[in-house]
Amino acid sequence: MERFICLLVLSLALVGDTFPQSNIVKAPDFQLVDLHGDIVSMQDYQGKYLVIHIATTWCPYCNAEAPYLEELYREYLDKNVGVLIIDVREPKELIASKLQDRFQLSFPILLDSEGTVAASFAPPEVLPELARDEIMLASNILVDPNGHIQYMSLLDTRNFDSKLIHIKEKLNELLQEN
Repeated sequence: MERFICLLVLSLALVGDTFPQSNIVKAPDFQLVDLHGDIVSMQDYQGKYLVIHIATTWCPYCNAEAPYLEELYREYLDKNVGVLIIDVREPKELIASKLQDRFQLSFPILLDSEGTVAASFAPPEVLPELARDEIMLASNILVDPNGHIQYMSLLDTRNFDSKLIHIKEKLNELLQEN
């Protein structure tokens, strides 16, 4: 089981750096409508692992990640793992054509028309102080069968800053050589 969880976490590290979960946090409960008009809730995944990706159709990271999420979904389909995308503030027709149809996704895509569900996943200490739903774009969240968030990757400035530090170090090194 530990090997399975490790593989799942490694599979999730598609974009961004991990955001440390110092305290295990209960995933927010939600009910959203999917592209077929069905209501999907966090409760539907009770007793399962759940991989959540928060996306928009205009997000290049989200688009790049979509095929990998489909691959993850198919690989873990019979292993008590669910996968879903929560799309933020976009119309159903756009999502259907730009995400589901384009990438042939067979797992649920949920409509978060106000961005409130995406925002509810945002840890309080993420930076910058953008709208809470915006800071969650291109995030991956792994929820365990008990509903606790076990892993989260974010594209916030804390993660970008660590990359910027390496760029600055390399730039300073190159400038000293000249």
